[in-house]
Amino acid sequence: MPYSMTAAYTLPLMLAELTAASFETIWHRTALMMNGECTTHEYERMMTEKMRAMQLSAAAMVNGDSLEAMLHPFHKRATANARRLRK
Repeated sequence: MPYSMTAAYTLPLMLAELTAASFETIWHRTALMMNGECTTHEYERMMTEKMRAMQLSAAAMVNGDSLEAMLHPFHKRATANARRLRK
């Protein structure tokens, strides 16, 4: 595989974004729980999205996809949750 500057920065950038989005999501959900405002739907979402991300990540691993492809399901959900809960 030829070297690409884009490829060299993709994984570290995804990891940084995933870390920041995860911290933000945890912060917002903890606040919801502490204030008694966390809905049943939100609790269910916490579990089902992680199970689905694990399934997709495992499928990418079995298919021999890149590390970025294996990380993508977690990155996608964490960044989406951070945006949604930020509002």
